[in-house]
Amino acid sequence: MRSRFADDELLTQGLVADILSVSKETVRKWEKRGTIASVNANAEEEPLYRWADLHAFPQVQAMLQSSWEQESQVLPARRFRSVELFAGAGGLALGLEAAGFDSVAFNEIDHDACDTLRENRPEWNVIEGDIETIDFTQFHDIDLVSGGFPCQAFSYAGNRYGFDGTRGTLFFQFARAIREMQPKIFLGENVRGLLTHDKGKTIEVIKGAIKEIGYTLIEPEVLKALFYRVPQKRERLFLVGIRNDLAHHQAKFKWPDPAQRVYTLRDALKKGDLFSTDVPESEGVLYADWKAELIEQIPQGGYWRDLPVPLQKKLLKGSFHLGGGKTGIGRRLSWNEPSLTLTCAPAQNQTGRCHPEETRPLTVREYARIQTFPDDWVLCGSMMSQYKQIGNAVPVNLAVAVARRLVALLNEMEAS
Repeated sequence: MRSRFADDELLTQGLVADILSVSKETVRKWEKRGTIASVNANAEEEPLYRWADLHAFPQVQAMLQSSWEQESQVLPARRFRSVELFAGAGGLALGLEAAGFDSVAFNEIDHDACDTLRENRPEWNVIEGDIETIDFTQFHDIDLVSGGFPCQAFSYAGNRYGFDGTRGTLFFQFARAIREMQPKIFLGENVRGLLTHDKGKTIEVIKGAIKEIGYTLIEPEVLKALFYRVPQKRERLFLVGIRNDLAHHQAKFKWPDPAQRVYTLRDALKKGDLFSTDVPESEGVLYADWKAELIEQIPQGGYWRDLPVPLQKKLLKGSFHLGGGKTGIGRRLSWNEPSLTLTCAPAQNQTGRCHPEETRPLTVREYARIQTFPDDWVLCGSMMSQYKQIGNAVPVNLAVAVARRLVALLNEMEAS
């Protein structure tokens, strides 16, 4: 298994841009200025860059100096007990399980997602229903409460940036559950936009609520899934809180180090380091004939701007004259880069995710591979429900990386 990049390994311009968190255009500007050099500068194909030539960049230094291998060896001092809220199809649950957590209960309102959890883990205690109806005081001696609470719009009453300020939101129910169970730590997960939502007011309300229920919040962190053995450009915000009587342990917590290589769509769908076989066949949505004819002409890694202007207008229709880059429209993925962030609908205009070679959206199992679900993880419900469950999930490998750091934190608490 290639656990790290070799010095002579060649990376595409797109992959370099992903690792350095810049655009391809920025990489091209750097090359013109001599900041970076490709090995095939005069060739017509996409520029390629030697891994060894990127070592000076801080993102690459973080990968080279990573403690990923040591973190991968962390084992729980005992089987820590957890309760998961908004459990969905089980991406976060699988990560916690792999890190050594014993889940006491899962709560989820979506019937198909509950069926998915029960089908794959009949022994799990899946509580189907509205979180507002559940009394969490029934759960005792819980080490961790986790959940990807949906980000609803917050409403404000003056400057009440505390627990009451979250009433009417699902975060309020998440906070109520924490207050009732009193776990040692909690893990919250959300979209990165939560940090800047309503000019930062929303996150301030959340911080106030966490303080009010007796927890100390570690500074929230946005993690890029592609650095954690996930072949996807997804970014997620994570919040870790420690019960105040244990808050002196916060200095011991650290976010996971990055893995020492980045994986691409080829790694997701083909036999290799991430999976031992090619992706299994499965059902998937199809394009309408007129749309397939247009997307057929878009090259790998391209999008609607790669079409002649008359065909751009035909594909975009009324959106053609609107502002914005509209970069999701007509998007064909590339074998040599991580996938764009998966959404709940792979064939819609704004969120399309076309296979790199075949002119069709990604299938259900291809979706699951990109989210690093195992091939034997059965998804229940209609095909569109399965897409939705996968699109909403925390990537399993990202969940594992975060969960191991939580295990390390709880181990420290056990030892003191």
